[in-house]
Amino acid sequence: MHTKESNLKLVVVGLLLGILMSAMDNTIVASAMGTIVSELGGLDKIVWVTSAYMVMVMAGTPIFGKLSDMYGRKRFFIFGLIVFLAGSALCGTATSITQLSIYRAIQGVGGGALMPIAFTIVFDIYPPEKRGKLTGLFGAVFGISSVIGPLLGAYITDYLSWQWVFYINLPIGIVAFVLITMFYKESISHAKQRIDWGGAFTLVGSIICLMFALELGGNQYAWDSATILGLFAGFAVLLIAFLFIERYAAEPVISFAMFGKRLFATSSLIGLFYGSTFIVATVYIPIFVQGVNGGSATNSGLILMPMMIGTVLGSQTGGLLTTRTSFRNIMLLSAACFLAGVFCLSTLSPDTSRLMLNLFMLLTGFGVGFSFSVLSMSSIHHFDMRQRGSATSTSTFMRSLGMTLGITIFGIIQRNSFTDSLGSAFGNSEQAASFGNPQAALTPEARANIPAAVLDKITGALSDSISHTFLWALIPAALGVVFVLLMPGDRLTLKPKTALPSSDRG
Repeated sequence: MHTKESNLKLVVVGLLLGILMSAMDNTIVASAMGTIVSELGGLDKIVWVTSAYMVMVMAGTPIFGKLSDMYGRKRFFIFGLIVFLAGSALCGTATSITQLSIYRAIQGVGGGALMPIAFTIVFDIYPPEKRGKLTGLFGAVFGISSVIGPLLGAYITDYLSWQWVFYINLPIGIVAFVLITMFYKESISHAKQRIDWGGAFTLVGSIICLMFALELGGNQYAWDSATILGLFAGFAVLLIAFLFIERYAAEPVISFAMFGKRLFATSSLIGLFYGSTFIVATVYIPIFVQGVNGGSATNSGLILMPMMIGTVLGSQTGGLLTTRTSFRNIMLLSAACFLAGVFCLSTLSPDTSRLMLNLFMLLTGFGVGFSFSVLSMSSIHHFDMRQRGSATSTSTFMRSLGMTLGITIFGIIQRNSFTDSLGSAFGNSEQAASFGNPQAALTPEARANIPAAVLDKITGALSDSISHTFLWALIPAALGVVFVLLMPGDRLTLKPKTALPSSDRG
């Protein structure tokens, strides 16, 4: 029995390493993108290096969740690790932005298996009274990875090379592979089901059409051009087809029946809105610090440390509180802190002190940290072992969808706001256009070559655009609060309590 317990701890370490890699790859590339673009070119395709990964994570997540319910968790977690590591190795060899985006998509296929299956395995192997602490730990790692990614990416880029942003996954993944292969002994029943390939393809296709339309519209093509209208039409047609297929599928890739349970529906939607807001903080705070305050990419990564600390504290606190009060009560505290933190970030200006920025990040991180542990528990609260994979993957899919749409939509808002602010500052569209890329003010070398008066206008415009973006990000944050209020009062039930007298440990 003691050997089994020690084996479980090693399994948990392997799962944590898998989560660390897949979640960190959402953000680790962000700090290295300036260097990558300077070497590979393709600034116009930069968004797809991140989006290709996130889209494929979304594509794989519900499918692998369903497959793990059917045929077992272990084989698909291992498969995800292998594909993820293969994609990581390929990314380091990329010689163009297009090639890198394709390899990132391969990484994303593997990443889509790692996250939901890891959380599901924890619920399979541990009883309810231990899940809160462990889920808090898993949530903390997820939160840490979201914040430490830019820091690690910046440090590696500064002191090694951007290729090592991807190669660093190899030793981590190999350790995870060994631990899971050797020590995870699966012994659960699985339900034979059919994979809803039609639903999967129409869902992913609709998301890709929407993202292309949002990213290219008003940028490379006019909003009323045939290309953009066609993409929006493709999104609408594929979405309608997806809804129709899911309505009649025997085993839908995203079960609408699950959304019939209020706790699952509200938990998934909170994850969607939290994800779309949190990704804005992880992407634009480093840009603010680097572009407005000045400093290297490493310093812009270090500035996220308070958010990381807040996220860890929030996740651990949320996990521990699940045995003491309802999921709704815990998330009310989360919502209050998160909304307040995002509001504070919307007040950023070149005059904001480093201390105040640290406090804003600590508050935001603390608020979002609860969601990483609490929502993963509440989303599968009403489902048995044969449905946990699907429930966890659907919940994870919703958060990934929020992050993907957030990075796309808020990227457009920031870019347009920056362009408008530059136009107002310079009063000369041609001169403003020459500084239309924030990278012009991000590196110390570039800043040194820009006249002080001009630099002040650029940094002021960049600061305004970022605070403006955070102001818009209050909308999904507020919607998250609405769904927290709609959560039922369910709480974690500890069945072993009734058996305590007969299993006295004294």
